[in-house]
Amino acid sequence: MKALIFAAGKGTRLKPFTDHHPKALAKVNGVPLLERNIQYLKSFGINDFVINVHHFGNQIVDFLKENNNFNSHIEISDESQELLETGGGLIFARRFLDHGEDFLIMNADILTTININDLVSYHKKIKDFATLAVSDRESSRKLLFNDDLVLRGWLNVQTGEQRLAEFNKGFKALAFSGVHCINPSIFKKIKRTGKFSVMEEYLDLMQTEHIHGFVHNSLLVDVGRPESVIEAEKHFK
Repeated sequence: MKALIFAAGKGTRLKPFTDHHPKALAKVNGVPLLERNIQYLKSFGINDFVINVHHFGNQIVDFLKENNNFNSHIEISDESQELLETGGGLIFARRFLDHGEDFLIMNADILTTININDLVSYHKKIKDFATLAVSDRESSRKLLFNDDLVLRGWLNVQTGEQRLAEFNKGFKALAFSGVHCINPSIFKKIKRTGKFSVMEEYLDLMQTEHIHGFVHNSLLVDVGRPESVIEAEKHFK
């Protein structure tokens, strides 16, 4: 199985580090996020990676070369011309991923202990084109699922704004974990082009398609701010 690691973002929440570096190279206990996630995925047998780059992308390319790609096969999806966000980045990387096999997507700034084997097994069992890892934790935005863990909506916790596929019948509100398992059939379903969020596409597709959540209670830290680096360092040695 291949894994696409999103490492292109500007990481504005991690300033001042990201004034001169990509967020994927921010260090937690001396180890860059990208290295941690490559090693984490390798521990589940994933050894084939696509990494998208934009903001100081040359630093990521150099870092991988210096470390011999961590003895993995790594392809670079180079968005140096335009930052395409998660949906546009996925479409741009299609040539590396559209080969019939399921693949994993992970945000470079997420550190977690999710059991990837369990996520992949669940994804293959339900045979959706997309399975989203989610958990019951604090987040300003939540995804809404019915009793069968099928995606039916989105909620902005702070404003109360909702996007729903149907009337909210006591849906479970769960936070997206930045990890999803995908079947290449998604490339035939996505309508948007250019720069867009893959979550926007999921919220459109939930009207007509089944997108399941995979609920986990694993440790997860979104290393998006300087204070979250401190939090991550308590858990990831």
